[in-house]
Amino acid sequence: MNIDIMTPDQLAQMSQLISNSQTIIVTCHRSPDGDAIGSALGFAEFLRSVGKEPTVIVPDQYPDFLHWMPNTEKIIRYDKHREKCDMLFQIADLVVCLDFNTPSRVDEMATALLATKGKRILIDHHIGPDVPAEVTISNTEACSTCELVFRIVWQMGMFERQNKHFAIPVYCGMMTDTGGFTFNSTRPEIYFIIGELLTKHIDKDKIYRNVYHNYTESRIRLMGYVMYEKLVYIPERHAAYYTINREEQRRFNFIKGDAEGLVNIPQQIRGLKLSISLREDTEKNNIVWVSLRSVDDFPCNLMAQQFFNGGGHLNASGGRIEGTIDEAVKVVKQAIEAFADKLG
Repeated sequence: MNIDIMTPDQLAQMSQLISNSQTIIVTCHRSPDGDAIGSALGFAEFLRSVGKEPTVIVPDQYPDFLHWMPNTEKIIRYDKHREKCDMLFQIADLVVCLDFNTPSRVDEMATALLATKGKRILIDHHIGPDVPAEVTISNTEACSTCELVFRIVWQMGMFERQNKHFAIPVYCGMMTDTGGFTFNSTRPEIYFIIGELLTKHIDKDKIYRNVYHNYTESRIRLMGYVMYEKLVYIPERHAAYYTINREEQRRFNFIKGDAEGLVNIPQQIRGLKLSISLREDTEKNNIVWVSLRSVDDFPCNLMAQQFFNGGGHLNASGGRIEGTIDEAVKVVKQAIEAFADKLG
């Protein structure tokens, strides 16, 4: 199966940039998810296999259920070590940008990212990439950035050199960005890649358990509370939404990642087309994070762009609203009515 993703010119330029660089940064978007962390760790491991010593820098905290992955102890958080990270960006020969399409998605790290004198490589699967880069590998049909990382390494003829430390995070990122291969994952190439990753003797069942069976008791109780007390179901629109405010997060000892996956649960309702999660930021006032999930051809990404200052993919998108949780609910109701013709 041909899974090449780069043109011959991109392949040559990618190889030359890596070969000529000594100080390399690998980075991803704020609030990193499984695909962001997985692609960063996977690409960094690939760079080590060709004799480089990359530094992985992430803008801020990532979920506890991803800390088990190999080499997470080497990750540097920009929000905790800003001075050190700024210095690394200043001296970098190459910065590899993964899983984000625009500089604003790295928040306060954007200034350092754009000011670096080093070359940049962008690898992403979101629409409208505008990060200045010498090489941009962008494919919106890819299930994840981890898929693109695999295909790049494969096309460069370097997959045979890789081990579990490459295969585990890449598989994890593909798995989490498709909801355990339940959406955006019907292309045969995905399962070819999975088969090749399994040759590195990874335990895919254990990876699943490490991600999806790795929550605290408080998170399970939060899930039950949200589904029973907070879920608003609109049967005539085949839609549902819920809110989680700051007080509720404190009540259930909320930690980073505890809201992950909750937005998928309402999709178990027969005939549901759209599920929306609204969660107040735990630190910043008047910021509400929005997650959207849909089925079939309902365009989450268009709704996220038009109403939630965000974007993403057809069936999985996100954004944020500057305002109170009550104001966010009003926007959700407006968005659902605006898309009534597609929801029924």
